[in-house]
Amino acid sequence: MIINKAVNNQFHSVISHVKNTSTILDCSGSSMMIIHKDQIVAEEYWGSHSTSRHARPIQEDSQFHVASVRKSYIGFAVAYAVQNGYIKSIDDAVTNYLEDINHERLGETTIRHLLTHTHGLTMNDGKILREFAPGQSWAYRDINIDFLTQIVKITTGKTVAQILDEQVFTPLGFKETGWHDDPKEQLVEVMRQANDKFWSTSKGTDGDQKNMYVSTRELAYWGYVRLKQGFIDGKQVVPEDILKLATTLQSPILLDKDLPQNGFLWFVKELPAAKTEIGHLVPKGSYQILGYTNVALLVIPEHDLVAVRMFNRYGSTPTYDYLSDIRAFGDTVMGCL
Repeated sequence: MIINKAVNNQFHSVISHVKNTSTILDCSGSSMMIIHKDQIVAEEYWGSHSTSRHARPIQEDSQFHVASVRKSYIGFAVAYAVQNGYIKSIDDAVTNYLEDINHERLGETTIRHLLTHTHGLTMNDGKILREFAPGQSWAYRDINIDFLTQIVKITTGKTVAQILDEQVFTPLGFKETGWHDDPKEQLVEVMRQANDKFWSTSKGTDGDQKNMYVSTRELAYWGYVRLKQGFIDGKQVVPEDILKLATTLQSPILLDKDLPQNGFLWFVKELPAAKTEIGHLVPKGSYQILGYTNVALLVIPEHDLVAVRMFNRYGSTPTYDYLSDIRAFGDTVMGCL
């Protein structure tokens, strides 16, 4: 996959915004990239992999822990299962696919509810609890991701990682995207509080754990593949239907119209919503994914643009308002157009 570079000063304010966020978050290393009209127009790397004296400088092949940005890859795997008939409908009950769970607690929860964070379920001390009726509200919990990855494996006979490797990574030559158990030179160290309750040390390379690392350029390329609907270098490399399905509005009609809207786990800009993480100036039809390491990928089809920011701070500092900052990231991009 080849994207030509034509770096210019048009997006200088985005670079400044990302650097300012890096300072607020007290990161040791950060980076950013913007692809606009089929060219890399902004690309910056600064800092180092850790605070160690001899730490490796952040560079093109540095791979950041992407936290919940991994969900965009899981969403692809679910869309693959739907498009290939392994999952009959996203409006199927979850209990149709998962037998060894509390059917009474799940009730009428569907795959659509899992994909759009409207399932109303949470986990506490190993027990499934219900916060609200399925499809009645919105809450960001990890239990839906556990269920979705299980459903993918049960229905397709493949792991999330295998599907991504077959459908995307190998065809496009991605070498800097994957799930890692052990440290390696290219992996950027995650700066975090020792007692952070959201940090996971679970291991595995099936694509169902929180150990995904991606380089700046390959995260941008992941967005570019979606922007181009899988048509890369003059041919249809990734199935268009899968990509469209994953970034199309799938949320049920909610009572609170200001709650976020989702496709297959992606945040999508479709209807006006006050609580969205996508900037006010970002146009309809755009979509974004954000991780707890503050890594973000924004795709704006109307302007043929992909924007990525990478940080190695897990969580945030006391002075950081993540929702205001991520909206400002998108709005700053728009201000440069």
